[in-house]
Amino acid sequence: MDPTHPSGATDRRRFLALFGLGTAALASGGLLTGCSKEAGSRGSATKADAVKGVLPNYRAVDLIKPDIPGQGPIPQGFLTYPRELVVSVPDKPGAGGPEIKTMSPWWGPTPPALGRNSYLDAVNAQLGVTVNPSLQDGNTYSDKLSAVLGARDVPDLLVGPNWEIDKISRFSDAVKALFEDLTDYLKGDAVHAYPNLAALSTGAWEYAAWGGRLYSVPFPTDGPFAFAMFHRKDLTDAAGVGAPTSTDELYEFGKKMTRADRGVWAFGSVFSMVQQYFGCPGLQNGWRRKPDGGLVYKYELPEYRAALEFTARLFGEGLVHPDTVATKGADEKQLFNGGKILMYQDGLGAWQGMQGEQVKVTPTFDMQPIPVFGAGATKPVIWGSEKPIFFTFVKKGLGKARTEEILRVLNWGAAPFGSREYELREYGVEGRHFTRAADGSPIPTELGRKEKASQYDYLGGRVPVKVRSGDTPNYVQDYLGYHRATITHLEPDLFAGIKLELPANYSKVLVPSEDKINDILRGRRPIGDLDQVAREFRSGGGDEGRAFLEQALADNGR
Repeated sequence: MDPTHPSGATDRRRFLALFGLGTAALASGGLLTGCSKEAGSRGSATKADAVKGVLPNYRAVDLIKPDIPGQGPIPQGFLTYPRELVVSVPDKPGAGGPEIKTMSPWWGPTPPALGRNSYLDAVNAQLGVTVNPSLQDGNTYSDKLSAVLGARDVPDLLVGPNWEIDKISRFSDAVKALFEDLTDYLKGDAVHAYPNLAALSTGAWEYAAWGGRLYSVPFPTDGPFAFAMFHRKDLTDAAGVGAPTSTDELYEFGKKMTRADRGVWAFGSVFSMVQQYFGCPGLQNGWRRKPDGGLVYKYELPEYRAALEFTARLFGEGLVHPDTVATKGADEKQLFNGGKILMYQDGLGAWQGMQGEQVKVTPTFDMQPIPVFGAGATKPVIWGSEKPIFFTFVKKGLGKARTEEILRVLNWGAAPFGSREYELREYGVEGRHFTRAADGSPIPTELGRKEKASQYDYLGGRVPVKVRSGDTPNYVQDYLGYHRATITHLEPDLFAGIKLELPANYSKVLVPSEDKINDILRGRRPIGDLDQVAREFRSGGGDEGRAFLEQALADNGR
């Protein structure tokens, strides 16, 4: 659903649109025992006040003035690339010690490894210590994560996607056993020894604590929204069909644009966005506060039933691509790029990378999100959060000097836009990994596309920005315009600042329940089975999750 050109855009190119895959992959995930869920794990919730006591003191790093100022969780926008770059980290962070081994996800072709990659050589020369990245397939990252945690064999730096680690039973125990407590290095003014880390938002750091202690460095999201509904505007404009502005028009779009005899279908996966149009909750997998103060789950709401009926109709009338109907893992990006589907949901981070790549193949290619709307008189509820996309953990027991060296490397990795370090991290070496457009913005070369992946991207976090590039000249205005138009519909987060580790039975019932919903969507079960699915969800752990979440709110006075 991750976040993206996987590098600069938090690589939501694959992930936020992959929430479903991440959850499914963790259906049998857990900690230190093949990472299987342990029945009886009752969950835990660290109070927001305890987290606040260990937070770093924020200090902005402002190198250049944005063309479009940020607004709350909306990032800053830059319409020109700076001609003069600033040195953000004047001294090499590394002390020339042993190489730093890392593990992080990647959703793309495997780049050449250390020793055969000039991009890695260039960055490591600036770091003063060799970083040896291990990039793992993002689609199966939960398996690798489970393996290293279960074996207690973690690298010096390990990147954990939020949707993976949130599902691991007793993950806080793994954190304490395997990773360094960074509290004394980073809390309060101590973080100012690492100024680029101090510039990360307080809201992002709030999620980086376990058990009331700081154990990770967050990688902030580049926008709060989990999904958008994208359409091939170039193809729909050519067909004389405008973007839908209601659920009725969305259905009519499907009827007009599906041409199965030509191998074209209107839709790929759309159910998550349809739920938002119908006003369904997404908070903590689908909870909403009731007027009496308790919580109600989405399966119990008439809005959800209506969204399910609507989407099942799209499937039933053959408006959804057969690959989406048949599997959970259809390559919808490829289908979308090839004009085989004209609309599907994805994370907003996918946008710039796909647009930049595809316009080289199809010059008229125009990927645009549809402005959100409600179903009838219902106002949309748009899911999202300021929760970081990734967390980077430091291996426990490396010693103070080595831990500080690694934190200096992470500080280098967090260098902001407008710095020389940012350019090297994002694009590599000019003339080798990128050239410049007339306006000075970098354009990756073929070597840059081959060698540059997410080797350093998720290690140190970064202050999110959106930057115009020559191959996506209108992207920044479009991206920020969509955010500004949508932010008023963002679902409030009742649990902001509360660190939750969900009860095992509740976590275990989520995936099989959604599998049953998928059967209803695809016509393998009748709509009326929703009531049975809701009962089985409640008895299988849903009511336990409800009680846990209600108590967490009560303990925090909410």
